[in-house]
Amino acid sequence: MTGPAPESNEPAHDPEVLQLAAKVFDLARQGDTDTVAAYVDAGVPPNLSNEKGDTLLMLAAYHGHADTVRALLERGADATRVNDQGQTPIAGAVFKGASDVVRTLLDAGADPAAGQPSAIDTARMFGRTELLELFGAR
Repeated sequence: MTGPAPESNEPAHDPEVLQLAAKVFDLARQGDTDTVAAYVDAGVPPNLSNEKGDTLLMLAAYHGHADTVRALLERGADATRVNDQGQTPIAGAVFKGASDVVRTLLDAGADPAAGQPSAIDTARMFGRTELLELFGAR
């Protein structure tokens, strides 16, 4: 007779939970603001991140969805959080040329000098002079 199975340090990966997380990440990518907000209001963490460290905010910002970004920020998403590669939501928005998202993140306290490459470095690389002026950098 054997005893109970040894405890594992690995979290339980409930397929339904993983499926829900994947759905919410897709909704953030698509900019489905109302549905993302409803999920967060129902208990999905506003700083939920995927296997790459990308948060819902990072995905919404990268894909240019200012309303979704705003809704996540209003619900406690961290505008300064970096992913596993050191990238920030504001740098992703600069890369994609989403000026409205950049402004929303700046208003929420995002640091354009943070991350690798930073939003400032990204704006320089892609010649986004209007964003460099917004950041006060040249």
